[in-house]
Amino acid sequence: MINNIPTEKHPWAPYIPDNAQILILGTFPPPKEKWSMDFYYPNRINDFWRIMGLIFHNNKEFFYNNSERRFNLPMIKSLLDRYGIAMHDTARVVRRLKNNASDKFLEIIEPLPLHEILEDMPTCNAIVSTGEKAAQVIASLTGTPVPDTGKYTTVEYADKRTLKIYRLPSTSRAYPLAIEKKADFYRQMFTETGVLK
Repeated sequence: MINNIPTEKHPWAPYIPDNAQILILGTFPPPKEKWSMDFYYPNRINDFWRIMGLIFHNNKEFFYNNSERRFNLPMIKSLLDRYGIAMHDTARVVRRLKNNASDKFLEIIEPLPLHEILEDMPTCNAIVSTGEKAAQVIASLTGTPVPDTGKYTTVEYADKRTLKIYRLPSTSRAYPLAIEKKADFYRQMFTETGVLK
């Protein structure tokens, strides 16, 4: 421990459907008391799954069970499996410098082993970061520049496939952009990568 701040290891393995076409990477899960489910983007007030609801079902509350105040994980996994969307985060081990979910106060001790994960995803053609810090980590791991929000860069990866590397807006409500505008960025990416026909 440094300054009495413990390190924290990522709680979940990568979620990789057999037909995974894209890999979506955030930074790190929020503290456990913020979880409404045991899966990626578990915080009720993070809009990731609402954005997915808007894009795939034209209903931002499609994946949210209001009476239970939690997201519907079986429905979420069904969507990911159907469309070949893999999920993980860019950090494996972190320190929370302020004991909150803010990327600004997250020290990344160990990044994800991107090469190993991509070996398990032979049909993956894009990596998508959900926010600035995740985009910076991906850029450092792939030797690419950080794209502007909503844009992508390309890289020829170790196994000679060409990957699009996107930077999309954070789905945190702290990021000052309307959910519909955020969904437009994500919808465009899903269309460009062939997830949405």
